[in-house]
Order: sequence, then C-alpha cells, then structure tokens
Amino acid sequence: MSRMRRLALFQPLELAVGLRYTRARRRSQFVSFISLVSMIGIAIGVLVLVTVLSVMNGFEQVMRERMLGLVAHVTVSESDASISDWRGLRAKLLPFPQVAAISPFIEKTVLLNRGDEARGVLLQGIDPTLEADVGSVFRHVEAGDMHELVPGSYGIAIGAPVARELKVKVGDPVMLVSPAADADLTAGIPELQRFYVRAIFRMDLQQYDAAFAYANIEDVAQALHFGSEVTGLRIRLHDVYQALNVRQAILDSLGAEYPELWVSDWTYQNTNFFKAIQMQKSVMFIILLLIVAVAAFNLVSTLVMVVNDKEGDIAILRTLGLSPGGVMRIFMVQGTLIGVIGTLAGVVAGLLLAANVDVIVPWIERLAGIHFINAEVYQISELVARVNAGDVFMIAVSALLMAVLATCYPAWRASKVQPAEALRYE
Repeated sequence: MSRMRRLALFQPLELAVGLRYTRARRRSQFVSFISLVSMIGIAIGVLVLVTVLSVMNGFEQVMRERMLGLVAHVTVSESDASISDWRGLRAKLLPFPQVAAISPFIEKTVLLNRGDEARGVLLQGIDPTLEADVGSVFRHVEAGDMHELVPGSYGIAIGAPVARELKVKVGDPVMLVSPAADADLTAGIPELQRFYVRAIFRMDLQQYDAAFAYANIEDVAQALHFGSEVTGLRIRLHDVYQALNVRQAILDSLGAEYPELWVSDWTYQNTNFFKAIQMQKSVMFIILLLIVAVAAFNLVSTLVMVVNDKEGDIAILRTLGLSPGGVMRIFMVQGTLIGVIGTLAGVVAGLLLAANVDVIVPWIERLAGIHFINAEVYQISELVARVNAGDVFMIAVSALLMAVLATCYPAWRASKVQPAEALRYE
C-alpha cells in the first residue's frame, strides 16, 4: 500500500494530498521555495501590523494617563467669574459618588524671566496638600520637592524644558511677570513678583513640561491680587470613565443653586486629540493591512505554479474518481495551510516584538546613533507597546481570510484540468 493510501485511511484524501504538496519534493524545489516566501511575506505583514498597532495603543494609553495626571477628571468653575466661596462648594461636591479628591486652583498665563531669557507658562496656584491627591505631577519630580511650595515661601515648580531654557536650577530666583488685572492694551503696569525654584518636574509630556508651572495658591493669590477667590476646583474620580456621568450629576444637583456653574470633564477637554489618535490608528491599520494583502495574494501566483506543476497528478486523481470539487479542496488546503503558518508565525513574532519594544528600540538607537522618539514632535520621549487582544484577533482573521480568498482562483483552475489533455504529453 502506498504512503498516499495510508494517509488517506486516517484523514480525508484532499487534506492528505494538500499537506503532501506543501512539503518540498526533489523535482519541485522552486515551487516549494515560492510557498516559503509566501509564508514569510504573510508573517512579516502580520508582525508589522501587530507591532505598530500595539505601539499606537501604548502611545494612546500613556498620553491618556499622563494627561489625566495634569488635567483633572472633572473641573468645576463659574462661566463669567472666579469662585469666591470655593470651600462651601467643595464641601457640597465631596459627597458625590465617584469623587475621590478635590483641589482648588488659580490659573493664569504669566511670563517667567531670568536674565536675558523669558518663557511664557500657564501658572497653576495649588494647595500642595490637596493637589497631591488629585494630580500626578508630584510623582514626576526630578529635582527638589513640590511640598516645599508652602505659603509665604514664593516657591515655584517648573518643567525641565523651562528650567533648561531659563538656565535655572533648584534654589534659583525667577521673576514672574503678569499683566495687571485692570490693565488695558496700551497702559498699565504689569505685576512683578520674585519666585524661587523649589522643584523641577518631568512628565515626559512635552506640551505640559514646557508650558506649566506650579506655586502655592496663597502666594499666587497675593502676587496676582486674587484675594480669596479661585479659578475653579479640580476633581479626581475613582473611575475616570465615569467623568461624563459625574459631570451631569453635578449640573443636575447644583445647577439651580449655582446658575453660573460650569462643569467640564477630561473627555470634553481632550476629545479632538483622542479622536485624532483613533483615526490615525484606523488609517494605519488599513495601510498596513495592504502589506498583508500583497503577501496573501502572492499565493495566487504560487498556487498557479503548483497547479501547472501538478497537472499530471491532478489528471491521475481525476481518472481515479476524484471530483472537481475534491481537486479544489486539495489546493485550498495547501493555500490555507500557508496562510495559517504565516499568520501564526507573524502573530507570535509580533507579540514578542511588542513585548520587548522598550528594549529593542533603545538598542537600535544606540547602535545607529540616532534618536527615533523626539519629545518635541511626539509629545513623549519613550516608546511603550500595549497589546490589545481584539486587535490581534482582527489582524489574524483578516490575514487568514485574505489567504483563503487568494486560493480560490488557482483551486478553481485546478478543478478545470482535463485528464486527457494533461496526460497527453506524460
């Protein structure tokens, strides 16, 4: 009994023949090499797609986490004025479900000056004791201590890019320059106050490191003549994704008592940014999927060559009673197997690469002497990957579907081989 018959006893004939054709034979080395190239092409396409989408997921997650460390989950203020009785409003907000911490703040754009250097920043007057429970900037201090922003010290915390531009370090003085509250466009003496650098922070988020500064709320109120008023209240939630519901609950509960109350949440403040990331991710998925499509449809030429090479075998199988549908299934098995192996190899390699991208990229940067992640362009200075199981599943299914579709024409062509014509020259 031949090996083919032994295989057919334990598995369907079409599966046995299809698996046999996938393996290399002495007289079809070139065809098998082309099959290997098709597998590698699919694997590379899937690898790139898994890695790129994982990196984009990581980018989005890091941006969201760091933004929420600086931007409150929910912000409460008044639409046309500062909040005078902020302690009373804070006491009414604390009992709300999901509210974890509340911190008052004063916000104003000012100029920091040191010698011949000057830099515009968004000054945040904060209560360090309360702000530590709301924002994460306290966990990203690289020099000094944010808790030294005590009343009367006129201490200030600035981002590392601002400190570098002003050429200052912890303990150095900087001059705060702000337009007077009642100054018009042509006159008025600006407010001047000397502050001392008490902390330098680095969030690795360029748009905040280079634009924010923090000082004690009492010192800011004194320097900018805010009195006892504050710009608003920042709220941290137990569940950040409940921000929209909490916002609506605050408006429903306190809207009548505070008619000028204005409540915003992080989804509203950053909606365009995260929509842009999602759109970029979708476009990138479609573009990279074309790479997989090119590799998958390379199976068409591969299987056409296999059909031409195996016309004699097809004719013999037809004369032995194999139906045209059975012939189609043989070559569909072969093409699908190539797609399955290529997809699995690409998924495994992509997951390994995504898991080690934070090690591989710095190694390549040191080896090549270049820096891929420019914080001034990409807003972050490190590359992080987050694997999303749904993305991996969608990539694998798409690659397999295209591989199966690519086998349809060659398999149909194989089923149309006429035994008499194929065996005429054998």
